[in-house]
Amino acid sequence: MHNLSSLKDKVTPEEWQLRVDLAACYRLVAAYGWSDLIYTHISAKLPESVSGPAPQFLINPYGLMFDEITASSLVKVDMHCNKVIDSPYPVNPAGFVIHSAVHEVRHDATCVLHTHTRAGVGVSAQKNGLLPISQQSTLVLGSLAYHNYEGIAIRDDEKARLQANLGHANFLMLRNHGLLTVGKTVADAFLAMYIFESACKIQVDALAGGQDLTQVDPRIIDGVAHAMKVQSNGQGGLFAWPALLRKADSLDPSYKD
Repeated sequence: MHNLSSLKDKVTPEEWQLRVDLAACYRLVAAYGWSDLIYTHISAKLPESVSGPAPQFLINPYGLMFDEITASSLVKVDMHCNKVIDSPYPVNPAGFVIHSAVHEVRHDATCVLHTHTRAGVGVSAQKNGLLPISQQSTLVLGSLAYHNYEGIAIRDDEKARLQANLGHANFLMLRNHGLLTVGKTVADAFLAMYIFESACKIQVDALAGGQDLTQVDPRIIDGVAHAMKVQSNGQGGLFAWPALLRKADSLDPSYKD
């Protein structure tokens, strides 16, 4: 890994905090076993107060494992994949296409998290997609969209179709590919992925049991949004984020560098 100097004193406090949160998210994704070597991505859009009117976002340096990523090593790019701050690392073209597509149209989405987990890809290949068979799935189904597989996402023309499929949903199942979540904060996107991944693991295990499955009443799914606000004290992913940061610190606090 390159010996990078800290950017803490070279960026605004707002950008630095976003970098630390995003780097922590990468470490946590690695810790939970959701990473795919150096592939897949998590991005965070900088607030307009930092970037100005032209959107910019942070994404992983292509070539580093997720448990190597630090706040200073994250690459800042504009919407044309030009580096805003010099970095010795490239950006994965496929990762840029997917994440820039979402950031371009979802102004409410600070963070976009994409995975290729075994359970997520497995369920994405199942014809009926995510089934209403667990409490976890009910938290996803009210805001779930699907996007059909078009090969490795390196073509700009796919962006419009991905944007249309995602719409206002916070969970996107990329058919034959994996899972994607969006959140107003890094914490929201991480918690959403934790729930999405759990729902997929449960479904794979339940289907492997070979018995008929009991499905949740659709009326229960309609009331889930209110129940989640009660559960999280109205804070969303931020309610769990301090505990998750303590976990990241206990594993390796170097993500803050």
